[in-house]
Amino acid sequence: MTEPFTPTIRTSAKAVVVHDGRVLLQRANWEGQECYFLPGGGQHPGEPLAETARREVHEETGLTVTVDKMLWMREYIGANHEHADTEAGTHRIEAIFHCTPEGDPDRLGGHAHDDVQTGLEWVELKKVPGLNLLPHTLRQLIAALATGQPSPGYLGDVA
Repeated sequence: MTEPFTPTIRTSAKAVVVHDGRVLLQRANWEGQECYFLPGGGQHPGEPLAETARREVHEETGLTVTVDKMLWMREYIGANHEHADTEAGTHRIEAIFHCTPEGDPDRLGGHAHDDVQTGLEWVELKKVPGLNLLPHTLRQLIAALATGQPSPGYLGDVA
């Protein structure tokens, strides 16, 4: 008999760091695939989400950023997606913020990389749709930053 489990909700903040028509992405090797992620991570108790984004960007990239505004809110409820058998207890809520670098944007090198991170890369916004950026839902939204500000909003439960 399977033991009952209590799903936990993890809140986090991600950063869309934009400079000169480019966005800063983490290169990664995740589940055997080369891919990209936005910098960011888990919220600490008592920490505002905007500060989470700022802290995580600094830890993972070495950049200090100004958090401009929240762009999107995304959920991921594991039981509703492809890996439901292993992620049924996963529920993540991510606030995704538009950020700009303070100081030299090319001085990269954080001190607390994610385990799957293999590097950092400034990518032209128009090239983002062709990348294996996870989650895929964000690719067109980020690329739209090159031509104007996409509508902020709740993206729903997306993988």
